[in-house]
Amino acid sequence: MKEMTFTEHLEELRKTMIRVVIILGVSFFVAYGFGEYITEFLLRPLRSTLNEMNSGQIVYLGLLDKVMSQLQVAFWTSIIVSSPMWFFEIWKFVKPGLYDYEVKAVRPFLFVGFCLFLIGVAFGYFIVFPLTFETLMSFGVGEVQASIDLKQYLILSSKVLVFLGLVFQLPNILLILGFMGLVTKYSLRGMRRYVYVGFAVVAAMLTPPDPYTMLGLWFPLVLLFEVGIIFVAIIVHPYLAKQHS
Repeated sequence: MKEMTFTEHLEELRKTMIRVVIILGVSFFVAYGFGEYITEFLLRPLRSTLNEMNSGQIVYLGLLDKVMSQLQVAFWTSIIVSSPMWFFEIWKFVKPGLYDYEVKAVRPFLFVGFCLFLIGVAFGYFIVFPLTFETLMSFGVGEVQASIDLKQYLILSSKVLVFLGLVFQLPNILLILGFMGLVTKYSLRGMRRYVYVGFAVVAAMLTPPDPYTMLGLWFPLVLLFEVGIIFVAIIVHPYLAKQHS
């Protein structure tokens, strides 16, 4: 493990942040160039629900709404598509603070983290979106037509997909924390009830006032946490015991 002074840490953090900003900037302009196709992709689940239920249309309310929404979509898309590169930059910053055996153990989880990020995005797009849209459209008074703001929808849907991609990093984060000695299977089991309640609060805030949709988000969060505990127990503990034997 390389020893660094506080000043050196700050300087390395500054360089890392600059590289991350450059990566996101380049990705943003590329994503903006494909903005029309990305927008159509994000609108597909909503349009499908509207067509099935024949209950509304998508509109834009201001002259600049299309432009502003495409800028927002490009920003959040750049975060997703460039995630392998900024994951790698974060890894380079964290790596000097780890022992050699910790580096060897953590490195494979960079790829796992990217895969989990994509799984989280796919979960939101193919499962959360259709269930949420159908619930919202059928909730309350019937025989009314919805006028859905294009800008508001695109911004919200992009943020939700990025959020779910980050949430699905939970098993990976628990593994890394385990290799760093910050958590164990015992400490994670001890905080289980509090984590479950926290997940319930998050799920209630992010979903419509419908218990089924809430459980549809809460259950995967709990499952991810439990998977993380299992991985810490069967991977981290034996590995660290072997290194310190």
